[in-house]
Amino acid sequence: MRFGNLGYLWLLLLIPACSIFFVWAVKSKRKALQTFADSDVLKHLIKSVDFRIQKIRMVLILVILLFLVISLLQPKWGYQWKEVKRKGLDIVVALDLSKSMLAEDVKPNRLEGAKREIKSLINMMKGDRIAIVAFSGSAFVQCPLTLDYGTAKLFLDNLDVNSIPLGGTNIGEAIEVASGAFEGHEKKHRVLILITDGEDHGERVMQAVEEAKKKGIVIFTIGIGKQEGAPIPFIDEDGRKSFVKDREGNIVLSKLDPVLLQKIALLTGGKKGTIGQGSFPLEEIYQEEVSKMEKKELESSRQKRFENRFQWPLFIVIFLYVIEGILIERKRIKP
Repeated sequence: MRFGNLGYLWLLLLIPACSIFFVWAVKSKRKALQTFADSDVLKHLIKSVDFRIQKIRMVLILVILLFLVISLLQPKWGYQWKEVKRKGLDIVVALDLSKSMLAEDVKPNRLEGAKREIKSLINMMKGDRIAIVAFSGSAFVQCPLTLDYGTAKLFLDNLDVNSIPLGGTNIGEAIEVASGAFEGHEKKHRVLILITDGEDHGERVMQAVEEAKKKGIVIFTIGIGKQEGAPIPFIDEDGRKSFVKDREGNIVLSKLDPVLLQKIALLTGGKKGTIGQGSFPLEEIYQEEVSKMEKKELESSRQKRFENRFQWPLFIVIFLYVIEGILIERKRIKP
């Protein structure tokens, strides 16, 4: 047996409370009678009272209360197998792992800020499949399309800037690999979320975007960082925190390229957002754009559906209430 609503479980405390009240009421009534009447008069008064029926009525009230609470708890037993269909989108998140993602204009740094946003996105998903692609100088599928959100988070946690040996920011290859992560040949129900802080002026980017558009992939771009830029930290040989410098010894600032990201999004019908400007773009994009897109049937499965049996204890309550109502505590006394 299962219960559908354990929120009413505390009502069972009313049963011992009522029991104590009934005992107290009977004793108080007898004490009051003994105070205002002598023993002979008292015997005459209680001669017409059937104490056996009185006790039965009290027990019935407690049993009625018990079955009423059981009904509220929504007991379930017996089940049927039902076909349950899942509907959702295929969403691939491409995450930049270049060294510049260690910049601290987003706390604690850009990479951790991006991971936090992706986890929030996963928490909002209901029925969508998610995949994760990691990229810097090259790209690879870290997590294939899955409905197992816990596994996706574990794959995400294992990513860092050392996951890919080849440095740089190859957005073109990231889009190509992400496009290949989608299954089937449908040209809809596909979303790519590209999260990066870098620039890529190669022709390969727009070629990859054009190919993604042909496959029906809508790209949402998320820039991370601030346009004024931030230094890229690293730990030097002495174990001290330092920053990447150019040949002239000047500290290199990693700057966001919003123009390229806007162009990628507009070309495929998506939108651009930014992490680090005091907003939560992934949450907004999912709620306002992605969640409203047409969904497809991803899979169907057979699930046990337990039958709600709250009506049975309710029938018992009604039956016992009728019985309790017709019981009479007064005896018929022959003249």
